[in-house]
Amino acid sequence: MEEEDLENQPCMFRDCMALQATEKHLSDVLNGTDSPPGVFSWSDHLSNSLSSDSSPFECQNSLQSLASRGVEETDRDHSPSNGKRNHEYSSPETDSAENQRNNKQLAAGYLEEPELLDDTYYDALFCPSKKVDNSEFKAGGRNRRGKKKAETKKEFVDLRGLLTQCAQSMANYEIRAANETLKRIRLHSSSHGNETERMAFYLANALEARSNGTGTSLYASNHPNNISAADIVKAYQMYINAIPFKVVSGMIANKHIRKLTAGGATSLHIIDFGILYGFHWPCLIQGLSMRPGGPPTLRITGIDFPQPGFRPEERVNATGVRLEKYCKRFNVPFEFKAIARKWESITLEDLKINRDCDVLVVNCSDRLGNVLDETVVPNSPRDMVLNLIKNINPDMFIHGVVNGTYNAPFFDSRFREALFHFSSLFDMFEVTVPSEDKDRLLFEEMVLGTELLNVIACEGTQRVERPETYKQWQTRSLRAGFQQLPLDQEIVKFVKEKVKLDYNKNFSVEEDGNWLLQGWKGRVHHAVSCWKPNNN
Repeated sequence: MEEEDLENQPCMFRDCMALQATEKHLSDVLNGTDSPPGVFSWSDHLSNSLSSDSSPFECQNSLQSLASRGVEETDRDHSPSNGKRNHEYSSPETDSAENQRNNKQLAAGYLEEPELLDDTYYDALFCPSKKVDNSEFKAGGRNRRGKKKAETKKEFVDLRGLLTQCAQSMANYEIRAANETLKRIRLHSSSHGNETERMAFYLANALEARSNGTGTSLYASNHPNNISAADIVKAYQMYINAIPFKVVSGMIANKHIRKLTAGGATSLHIIDFGILYGFHWPCLIQGLSMRPGGPPTLRITGIDFPQPGFRPEERVNATGVRLEKYCKRFNVPFEFKAIARKWESITLEDLKINRDCDVLVVNCSDRLGNVLDETVVPNSPRDMVLNLIKNINPDMFIHGVVNGTYNAPFFDSRFREALFHFSSLFDMFEVTVPSEDKDRLLFEEMVLGTELLNVIACEGTQRVERPETYKQWQTRSLRAGFQQLPLDQEIVKFVKEKVKLDYNKNFSVEEDGNWLLQGWKGRVHHAVSCWKPNNN
């Protein structure tokens, strides 16, 4: 099987989420069912998981050199010519929300040669050397906007207040008031402005989609064909350099797994719910290859939501091919099984667990929040997945979560909490990444903007962005029959020092009980903890 290049490969995560959100919508259309309660019509679109696990192994290439020169394919007689990225952004200020999204898509003429996700790419991007310089992002981006034309003094506009007012009018079905407020927001928001203007721009898109009843269809089509997985990977490269959340979660997982296998285990089975491209495993593979006495046999069961089309497991299988190639490079015996279906429908038999395996680990990083809960389906799919994991009976269940409170069934409450949460996210980028950075613009559009579209403009089973707080997950996990394990304090200390050394001072890493919390300016955004079934 020939490995596909990322330049021609669509973004896997958004395709999966769009399919999941669209299934119920299509069923309703075919059966003539009305829109779910809470959505009114006036006129009737990714981590995870990228991670870094510092070890004595020094990668040969740096992120910066890779980004500037492209990636050479090491295992084929192919040498891509040097090219320059040509991401062109059109003016975002138009009258139509749909046109605005179209106008800010990246230009189709991407000049760089296809980049294959080969060994070198894994090394340089997802298992970076300790020599990688993050000082540019640590110093901050707010004062590094480049040369700008003289600006006239802007009129102060309370965009947060206008957004809240518009959402309240929509919740009360006050059509004219909401439209007028939305027009004012459009005048003072921009995808190229400051953090508040950018957030307002994407929230305005979402509010308009909600008012038109087009949230689900826009979410399903919000990944333009001319933006490839390679573009998304470059945006995530910026993300992991500027923001430590995925890096820290990956370190916690990888280092705890290596501790479990340090006693001479000959076999390791990892069941990964939400594997995506498998970016979080190369560093673990490197570490296992250096283990005294040789590496264990590594078996990964990669689970994700199905892709659209007739080959739902295609992307997950491609992830397995890449990981297999990487394991061959480091002489780590490897097996891979792909599963792409609704997680609550998976059974123990599907996983084909070998009970003679020395170490069995379940990993889920920030993805269980995309599974529906009891507010939508009486028999909660979310609890069904936790019960499956308990029945797997792993030695460790590593659970990373997005700590969010914007999952309320009532729109006005959900909007208010989403406003607080995403304000903080846009502020992170404003402080740490230059305003004109094109990877930042792409990440904000394709990740933050798409998430906001789903949170604000979709309801019922069509809304797949459903985070909970880590305390809610604590209650859920205990109820499912898990007991929490203490975090390894040596690992916690290492992670705290890395964040302090490599990232902006406003990022924090704290502990609450046996949860490791990551935050920005005092607001907790991510949490990770380790569990095992309570078989007593």
